[in-house]
Amino acid sequence: MLYQQIESNKLKTVFVVALYFALFVAIGAAVGYVAFSDYLAGILTAVIGGVIYSIIMLSQSTSVVMRLNNAREITEKSQAPQLFNIVSDMAMVAQVPMPKIYIINDASPNAFATGTKPTNAAVAVTTGLLDRLDREEVEGVIAHEFGHIRNYDIRLQTIAIAMGGLIAFLTQIGSRFLWFGGGRSRKSNDDKGGAGVILMVLSLILMMLGPLMATIMQLALSRNREYLADATAVEFTRNPQGLIDALTKISQAPPMKEANKECASLYIASPLKRGKDSDSWFSTHPSTANRIKRLQEM
Repeated sequence: MLYQQIESNKLKTVFVVALYFALFVAIGAAVGYVAFSDYLAGILTAVIGGVIYSIIMLSQSTSVVMRLNNAREITEKSQAPQLFNIVSDMAMVAQVPMPKIYIINDASPNAFATGTKPTNAAVAVTTGLLDRLDREEVEGVIAHEFGHIRNYDIRLQTIAIAMGGLIAFLTQIGSRFLWFGGGRSRKSNDDKGGAGVILMVLSLILMMLGPLMATIMQLALSRNREYLADATAVEFTRNPQGLIDALTKISQAPPMKEANKECASLYIASPLKRGKDSDSWFSTHPSTANRIKRLQEM
């Protein structure tokens, strides 16, 4: 059951990432057509810009994310002995290098991992997680985060966030060209006849719906990776009950006071204001009930 779930979620993730890249290229073509009446120029510009931006994001992701979440680094074991020991033990179990450890001063229990690969990964937990959860539960949470590290989810999420930002930026550029160069665009499409008008309409639809579709896919990616990290945590600890109890306590706690919205999908559970716990298209995480059900079946 465990390995079947892992393989299933990996296949789903590959499918979602493929859709993400297809959407990115399609919006680049749409912006190119609106701005220059040349979709190939738009695709080329989008791909080059996307590669450069993604490289920059990947090289600075850890420091950026930690600053956004007001996290402070733990540099000595004496600053958080139990947490340090758990992270150290889990690094050995997962067979990855010891990640940097950060603590966020917030009473709500939560945690996340970030970085681009196991060699430069970092784990952050809130003070509420250390105060409200016992050792077995904290171990389950840390094992979950090591699942993200070992499965390279941290890199995948960074790329997804970067591409989401790029898609929003591309649509803004297209909108500006349409506003300031609308007359030229309309004249160019009039010269091309009905086909030009159809292509322009399709381009506008892509530009309007693109950011929404990117958000939905990013959230779908996040939900699938949470299931996979839960399964990996059980592989590490051989104790699903610790993570089950941790998820229960986290779901019953109030949201974080100053959570960064852009980083919400990184956390083990949504740090934002919580409404109905469901697997809707706009949920950053799968419902706690469904996660616990899967853990109980392992």
